[in-house]
Amino acid sequence: MTRRTPRPRERGIPEATVARLPVYLRALQALNDQGTPTISSEDLAAITGVNSAKLRKDLSHLGSYGTRGVGYDVDYLIYQVSRELGLTQDWSVAIIGIGNLGRALANYGGFGSRGFRIAALLDADSSIVGDKVAGLPVRHIEILEEVVAGESVSIGVIATPAAAAQSVCDRLVGCGVTSVLNFAPVVLNVPPSVDVRKVDLSIELQILAFHEQRKSDGYGGPEWFGIPGSLT
Repeated sequence: MTRRTPRPRERGIPEATVARLPVYLRALQALNDQGTPTISSEDLAAITGVNSAKLRKDLSHLGSYGTRGVGYDVDYLIYQVSRELGLTQDWSVAIIGIGNLGRALANYGGFGSRGFRIAALLDADSSIVGDKVAGLPVRHIEILEEVVAGESVSIGVIATPAAAAQSVCDRLVGCGVTSVLNFAPVVLNVPPSVDVRKVDLSIELQILAFHEQRKSDGYGGPEWFGIPGSLT
């Protein structure tokens, strides 16, 4: 398989729209599983928590405008969104760092149905090299370049401690990987041609703690000051 970088088509789709497409896809797949053949923009917007006008604009970037009085064909819209996200082909993924988080990611069953194949697991700890996780052997980080080439890895997932993340990223980039999902609590420095998505659970928890504190302090949002909520 030839490695390519999964990215939006070069036709000016806003990044905010790209970020919402997976949300639409998840809702559409659930509707399809329920046997729902069509859905209106208003109903799909309600399910996904998006303004219906924004949803229609997002889907128009895909060339999908729906049918007046009928709505969108769920099955065809799944195809359109999947195609735009690059999910009509399989992407090989390598997870580096097989601690608790790495093992949880490897064992997650939802990747395969969404076009992502966990192809390799790597770690620097010799005591777990050779262990099997989710049916795959853990390989030593020393052979990362060999594994990336042999498995045609498209996406690298970094689940290492912060101190090791940058060097792992550098090696991934050095052997041609241009899409990285980073779970390490550190900002990675990469060339402009490399896409990095960062997932920091501690930051998300801190944001939630901030909102909880404001609620406990009696702050009720803009309306608390007599400001209409629609202005936020």
